[in-house]
Parts: sequence; structure tokens; C-alpha cells
Amino acid sequence: MLFLDQRRHHDDDDHDDHGGLHRDLLETNAAVDRRGMLRVAARFGVALGAIQLIGCSGAAASITDSTGGTDTTGTSGTANGSAACPTKIPEETAGPYPGDSSNGPNVLNQTGVVRQDIRSSFAGLSGAVTGVLLNLELTIVSASSCTPLSDYAVYLWHCDSAGNYSLYSSSVTNQNYLRGVQAADASGKVKFTSIYPGCYSGRWPHIHFEVYKSLSAATSVSNKIATSQIAMPLAANNLVYATSGYTSSAANQARITLASDNVFSDGASLELATVTGNVNNGMTAALTVAV
Repeated sequence: MLFLDQRRHHDDDDHDDHGGLHRDLLETNAAVDRRGMLRVAARFGVALGAIQLIGCSGAAASITDSTGGTDTTGTSGTANGSAACPTKIPEETAGPYPGDSSNGPNVLNQTGVVRQDIRSSFAGLSGAVTGVLLNLELTIVSASSCTPLSDYAVYLWHCDSAGNYSLYSSSVTNQNYLRGVQAADASGKVKFTSIYPGCYSGRWPHIHFEVYKSLSAATSVSNKIATSQIAMPLAANNLVYATSGYTSSAANQARITLASDNVFSDGASLELATVTGNVNNGMTAALTVAV
């Protein structure tokens, strides 16, 4: 089954309730260098794991063992440290499977949605997903002051290892796993325990999220202040998709690149996660999100 997120450039998008899709200017040198690096890698099949990936938080990662060995991680900057203030996260479509009431089902007002481990269904539904462990860590900061935004809330969702979205895909309409809400701690960090998302036909591997000013605000989609997506790096994808349970993902990813994806094609430097770890002990994906 094909699941295609739609993105608005100049035309309207039925699944994005924002008045207009905009993108702030990227940091002049860093973003241009990063974007060029991504496009070269996508065009010539260079594994991004062989290139140090510099995120807006200043973190660097390099996957060194294609069989699933441990990544090496460079020195990480801090949200309000000496590094340049990160550019505001690009606004992206929520896609057709948000589960926030904007297109059908709504989990935001359900008991149990505030949770760190999102691998199982909740609110009276049973079922759980299997796949390579993924620990997600987002750092929510102010785009104007770089200060951590404690108590801000993030609603996060993504597909399973086969590319299916709970509540929407025909085989899992009776499940609501891989969806959850968490509030940022004093350092602006939001953590989720999940599985590595699969790759379905037509989209680069990604994770959706919405940002709210508080947990109470996160009970209604009308209160969201940002909607964006996390792009997963090629080197990490290749490690995960070589394992059992991700066979279709490997085939789907072979037919798309970051440069051809309808969401990330105009540049993904602010949305590309830094991923470390291995398929045996789990992967960790980190991204600084400025709002």
C-alpha cells in the first residue's frame, strides 16, 4: 500500500492547516555546505555515515561499522552555549495520518497519550510493535534567544517497520501505537522510546512531530505552534534496513533520496537527526528544534 505525504509549495495542501508554508533562511555557510553535502551524497550514493553530520546543536556523528557497530560521536554544543543560535525549524505538513483530529482520529484527548515509551497501543487498545530500538531525544529551544523551553510539549508519531501508520493503515486501524506526548524538562529535552521507522514508497524515512507550549495546550491541535518532520540519515537507515522486519523498507529506500523527497528536497539540514548506536543495543536519534 502506498502512503504519500503531501507537501504544499505554492499550491494548497489538504492535510496542512497552516495559512502558508514558509521556510526561514538557513544559516548562511553551515546550511549551504550541509545541503550541498546531502545532495552530493544522495546523487552519488555516498553513505552519509562516512561524512560527519553537523546538526544545529553542534553534534557530530559518524557510523563506522556497516555491520552494526558503534558510532563515534563528537563534542556536542549546548542550546544556549557559544554556538550560533539555531534557525527556526522549517514548517512541514503533518501528512495524512496525524491522529490529532485534523484528519479523522484524535489521540490528543485520550488518557495515556502522555508517555515516553510509544511502542504499544493505549487507551483500551492492545498491541505493540517490534523493530530496532530507537531512543529519540529532541531539545526544544527558543529560536530568538537559544534558551531551553522547559515544559513545552511535543506530540510525536511515525510509521512502523512495514511503513504502516496506526489508526489509518488498513491492517492497523485498531491500534494507536507509535504516538505519544511528552513535556520538556528543565534543559528543554523531550525523550521517547520507540522503534526505528520503516521506509514506505514515495517518502524518505522520517518522523512527524508537533510542538505545543504546554501539556494542557497539547490536548487540542488548534494550539500547536510548530509542525515539522525529522529526517533519518542514510547510514543509519542502511544499518537498520539490513535487519529482519525491514525488507520492504530497504527496497523502498533504494528508489528515493533526500534530494528527491517531496518534503526534504529543498534542504534538510535543520531536520536531519544525528543518529548513534547499533542495531543490537539500539539507536539514539537527537535533534535540536528551535521554535
